[in-house]
Amino acid sequence: MRAHLARVDAVIIQAVIAGALSFAHLHDLAEAAGQGGWKAWAYPISVDLLLVAAWRRMREQQRAGLPAAGPRLWFLVALGASLGANVATAGLLDLDDVPASLRVVVAGWPAVAFFGGTLLAHTPHAADVSATPKTDPATLPAPAAVEEPHCDVLPAPSAYSETTPPPVPEPVIAPTTAHAVPLPPALVDRVQALAEEHRTTTGQPADPDTVRARLGLPPSMTPSVAAHL
Repeated sequence: MRAHLARVDAVIIQAVIAGALSFAHLHDLAEAAGQGGWKAWAYPISVDLLLVAAWRRMREQQRAGLPAAGPRLWFLVALGASLGANVATAGLLDLDDVPASLRVVVAGWPAVAFFGGTLLAHTPHAADVSATPKTDPATLPAPAAVEEPHCDVLPAPSAYSETTPPPVPEPVIAPTTAHAVPLPPALVDRVQALAEEHRTTTGQPADPDTVRARLGLPPSMTPSVAAHL
């Protein structure tokens, strides 16, 4: 337990030091580019928030098996802005005479960050992507009983019934139950992960057809998926 806490403390301390250095570099670069006062302090916050938001959304999309190209793009944009500020303040750039192109980039960053944050906020979450709910037969109302008309007069015997034997109904063939095909261990882990995610987000057990569809498996694999839920 102490070893685990020591590792966590080391990670937190390292993250705080790296974040403080990156924050200071971004502040110095923004101030050298003409963004003084509170604006110079807002630039590092904007870059770091976009970086963290894009990383979290990218991981959510990847765990749900959804495309994450958009969050990955904005993660690379924010990472490039942070790395660029760190490199520029390492003595490779004269902060007393910043090029005009860099001033344009720094001045245009708020619009880029606002656009990226808006797209990340409106990206569909993994919990929002669900299959069409199916109707449970158990919840359907029972059909009303139909009363047969009462008749005291018996019908006359039919000539057809005396000469021709009654037709024998054809036997109904019961549908064959599909057997569950064993799944690879990696696919079993994926099935259980999606089922756990669905249970966590909706509070209900995952439907085998929903999990099978999200994995891109054919309908014949539904029994195999259901065997591991």
